Amino acid sequence: MLTKRIRQIHENSRGTYGSPRVHAALQAEGVRVAKKRVARLMKEAGLRGVSRRKRPSTTVSGDTGRPVPDLVDRDFTASGPGELWVADITYVPTQEGYLCLAVVI
Repeated sequence: MLTKRIRQIHENSRGTYGSPRVHAALQAEGVRVAKKRVARLMKEAGLRGVSRRKRPSTTVSGDTGRPVPDLVDRDFTASGPGELWVADITYVPTQEGYLCLAVVI
């Protein structure tokens, strides 16, 4: 009976809920069950939640490259405009994939 209810909750979430969310849904319905039992029953039923997308690999470290020196020595204060320039990049997830965002300050 519990496995049947777990399967219903999992299907209602379009197959995205893993054991923690299924457990929380059961708790909200007043069903007292342990997290590990929900995980075990889901595994036995072949149910898995969908994990978040993996982050893009941005750095390939190896022995051939040498580290870039820190020219500002982590001191980002400047006495006037145009004296110190720093930059950074990050990746922003979108529906079409990751976009690269570069910022220069």
